[in-house]
Amino acid sequence: MTRTETGPNNFQITVQPSGRTFSSTPEETILGAGIRQGIGMPYGCKDGACGSCKCKKLEGSVTHGPHQDKALSHEEEANGFVLTCCATAHSDVVLESRQVTQEGAFPIKKMPTRVSLMEMKSDDVMLLKLQLPANDNFTYHAGQYVEFMLRDGSRRSYSMANAPHMLAGGLELHIRHMPGGKFTDQVFGTMKEKEILRIEGPFGSFFLREDSSKPIIFLASGTGFAPIKAIIEHLQHKGITRPATLYWGGRRPADLYMDAWVKAKLLEMPHLSYVPVVSDALPEDAWAGRTGFVHQAVLQDLPDLSAYQVYACGAPIVVDSAKADYTQAGLPEEEFFADAFVTEADKARELAAA
Repeated sequence: MTRTETGPNNFQITVQPSGRTFSSTPEETILGAGIRQGIGMPYGCKDGACGSCKCKKLEGSVTHGPHQDKALSHEEEANGFVLTCCATAHSDVVLESRQVTQEGAFPIKKMPTRVSLMEMKSDDVMLLKLQLPANDNFTYHAGQYVEFMLRDGSRRSYSMANAPHMLAGGLELHIRHMPGGKFTDQVFGTMKEKEILRIEGPFGSFFLREDSSKPIIFLASGTGFAPIKAIIEHLQHKGITRPATLYWGGRRPADLYMDAWVKAKLLEMPHLSYVPVVSDALPEDAWAGRTGFVHQAVLQDLPDLSAYQVYACGAPIVVDSAKADYTQAGLPEEEFFADAFVTEADKARELAAA
């Protein structure tokens, strides 16, 4: 194989069936090398926790760094699967990944932002709007995320909740309070409007595949609604009229913190449907809608998913359960796109259990 960059330690990574190639050194992950060179490979957390970047290794040798067993089991690794976010190449490598996009990835930028709005949407969800530098042409796919760069060097990831064409009003994020969380305690405690924060992005492969005409199922739990809201705005802006149904789940009705926004969109977008689902309503909630687990509500309505495309975002247990059950219901694996919100507490629990 011909190396794509000079240097004795560079290895060529080839992704099939797209045939796209890029180079990687033994010091960087395969995913990091792809991002650096604008290759649109699938990924989510970049931290070995969610499994979104898992793909089949057809040729070559890699070594994995630390990762969670649920993202890549020992059996899967023995069968040739890799997590590109924590795998480094030790030879030329050929991977099979059907979600590689032909369009170039948007440039990743680091920039300061100013908090322009803080609005409580529920007892534990804050809507933040960030003012971007006036001279910075930041752009992204609706559904992608940015990382906050904290002063101690750690990072926290949050999805953009508005489509790119709506950036004039600021970058919108939905932050759920995780008590004891390094960043969310700051957001819900000491943060003030006009505060300066540093972000980097865009990241992620969770965005609408516009080359399909299949009807869409949006599956959201809690603040997993944020990137799906951005995609819905993008659908409307682009005049895309594929049938789409949003299933949004929460424990209590208040967890559906922008329910009124969705219902208003239904009046503007006749191809959009909405099924709110609550799992643990109390008598005082007076909830008369669907109950149970949100991913199961989809199967109750659509037992055959073979003709659909699914975009799932939220708690890992919801995303993982949906993928397993939906493929059993006929959904092709390559038509399931996901962004699991893996918290630092989730990661700590998994590592402790390993």
